[in-house]
Amino acid sequence: MTQPLSDLTQQMITLARAAGADSADAVAIEGTSVAIDVRAGVLEKADRAEGIDIGLRVFVGKQQAIVSSSDTKPDTLHMMAERAVAMANDAPEDPYAGLADPDQLTLQTDCTALDLFDPGPEPNPAALQDAAVTAEVAALDTSVISQVQSASAGYSRRNIHVSASNGFSGGYSRSSHSVSCVAIAGKGAEMERDYDYDSRIYHADLRDTAEIGRVAAQRAAERQGARKPKTGQFPVLFDERIASGLIGHLVSAINGAAITRGASWLRDAMGQQVLPAGLSLIEDPHRPRAFASRIFDTEGLPTQKRAIVEDGMLTGWTLDLRSARQLGLQSTASAGRSPSSPPSPGVSNLALTQGDVSRADLIADMGTGLLVTSMIGATINPNTGDYSRGASGFWVENGALAYPVNECTVAGNLRDMLMRIIPANDARAHLSHVVPSLLVEGLTLAGE
Repeated sequence: MTQPLSDLTQQMITLARAAGADSADAVAIEGTSVAIDVRAGVLEKADRAEGIDIGLRVFVGKQQAIVSSSDTKPDTLHMMAERAVAMANDAPEDPYAGLADPDQLTLQTDCTALDLFDPGPEPNPAALQDAAVTAEVAALDTSVISQVQSASAGYSRRNIHVSASNGFSGGYSRSSHSVSCVAIAGKGAEMERDYDYDSRIYHADLRDTAEIGRVAAQRAAERQGARKPKTGQFPVLFDERIASGLIGHLVSAINGAAITRGASWLRDAMGQQVLPAGLSLIEDPHRPRAFASRIFDTEGLPTQKRAIVEDGMLTGWTLDLRSARQLGLQSTASAGRSPSSPPSPGVSNLALTQGDVSRADLIADMGTGLLVTSMIGATINPNTGDYSRGASGFWVENGALAYPVNECTVAGNLRDMLMRIIPANDARAHLSHVVPSLLVEGLTLAGE
């Protein structure tokens, strides 16, 4: 693939207009990924993928259609344009569909300041295998670890470009380096497992790979002898590793796509208190070296920092152009898309106000309750916010960890739960969602 993505997307738009489209936009994503898995010090799997995906969206009046392909040959591009226009002519009208007005488009498309791409050489497979083996060896250097389920290292690079007939054209590159390890302690029916990982844009920022293996082993060892906890109402502390999922339920409930359907437990909460006073949830798309950073969204609108929740009060929805038009509001420049789908709203980097105390302090203050370190499954009513999830972690008695637990269910109502959260101060600043451990009083546990 030698043709610049900007030229390719513009060519698709030109062909669409020639085929009868009133307007069009196009996206092209070209990338490479390498993943290495080892087991018992031996290479178990090596995957490498290279390719390009392209998508074309056309409008005939208020009718739209999308076609996608992984083939960029000229004949394919012509066929895509003709097929998309024919599909649009048969599609129902959507009064809210359409491109951005030219005066809405960003004037800044240079993403250099976001530092999203590691310019260093692509790591060779041997180096990735060495990293995975290092993590595995470190995990196995713990006597109670019976085996390592997986030790992996990977790299990916993506080049992305979006163009539209309204004059927008912008693109950027992203890179990712990662190492992970899953360790198993015990044998037979008594086996327990846990993990650790790290993923960064720059290889130089990755944590020590041996440390990742040691932490995975330590966590798995601590889970030995797990049993069911008591049933009843107790305080529950969501560990930092999973606490962002709790905030993610709030984010999903204020997504414009859910609001326009009326399928959200926060559909009537605009301007109301949804978090305790003093807590804010800030979206900052311009954080350097953060995976979700972006100067513009996929509809060409300029992104900006915003308070989704300010001092506990919900300030607005997360909107793309379509949902904003449907609600009579302005887009929050939150559109994202794949080559095969239309734009839809979504958030970038988030940060919840951190607390003044450590996770250990919250455990000491809990008295008796549950520290949740992992969750499985989910039953969440999108209309009422009723919440139920399988959980495992550690039982807390007299403000100290007593024993590991599994096979329990945590239940409550998200609207009530979020109003009672108490944050720790342990959020990891490099993550896209910077959320600390969260204590919630009075949740229902189903165990023994």
